[in-house]
Amino acid sequence: MKTLIDGAYDLHIHSAPDVLPRKMDDLVMAERAIAAGMKGFAIKSHYFVTSERAELVKKLYPLCDVVGTITLNNSVGGINPFAIEMAGRSGARLVWFPTCDGKYEQKQLFDNSKPGKKLPYWAQIVIEMREAGINPKPITILDEEDKLTENTIQVLDIIKKYNMILATAHLSHKETFALVREANRRGLEKIIITHADFPTTFYTIEEQKELVALGAYIEHCYTTWATGKVDFQVTLEQIKTVGADHVVLATDLGQPTALYPDEGLLAFANKLVEAGMSEEDVVKMTVRNNNILLG
Repeated sequence: MKTLIDGAYDLHIHSAPDVLPRKMDDLVMAERAIAAGMKGFAIKSHYFVTSERAELVKKLYPLCDVVGTITLNNSVGGINPFAIEMAGRSGARLVWFPTCDGKYEQKQLFDNSKPGKKLPYWAQIVIEMREAGINPKPITILDEEDKLTENTIQVLDIIKKYNMILATAHLSHKETFALVREANRRGLEKIIITHADFPTTFYTIEEQKELVALGAYIEHCYTTWATGKVDFQVTLEQIKTVGADHVVLATDLGQPTALYPDEGLLAFANKLVEAGMSEEDVVKMTVRNNNILLG
């Protein structure tokens, strides 16, 4: 039976092997994606380049287009043009800017956290590293004058050279707008604003429209509303107002106690239809737009 995720990609999946506990590994995810009628998925790691894994999985499961990625945290040298160049040469197709090692993200979670507040899995690794005396400087893409660093400019040029997708990850709004404006000026056409309704990266509808005007797609993830980080009605309003032509749906799944990503993506798609969105618009966000970005 045809579903709303036939031919879909989920470009935000956390699978094993990883240093964090995961519900499934790459092979199980490929099997599930094929069974669900999906076209493929992206392997996200906060710490490692996943393009080599993706190539091996595709050899075993040629019906599943597995997308390799890199995230610009300290384990790859931060905003490191050499790491991006090697990722591009090895077939990586998506670049996330800093997540857990970002200066803004760490400030939001550690400096502003309340006693007893539940922190994400990766925060424990940061704490353990600090206790062990391994405490690299949190990453920012801006210099003292709030201009993009030279390394960031080089990274943008390499992303363009290899026709990779730029994802803003957990950057501050100031960083995101500076990055996307420069990416637009340099002719980058594949940009994703990562989980736009997540608490630490929350963008207003007006901000999202401004980013769309610069050529970006807005990402909404299943886990954000499913875990109560945002009310679903807020997510729905943002998607409807910005428009399906400019939105990609993903899951951010892989947590051991959560749904499998294919289940989460289908649940997200069905919930949007139940909330009044047309099947055509939902398919744009699960299938068409992701295929455009990977084209």
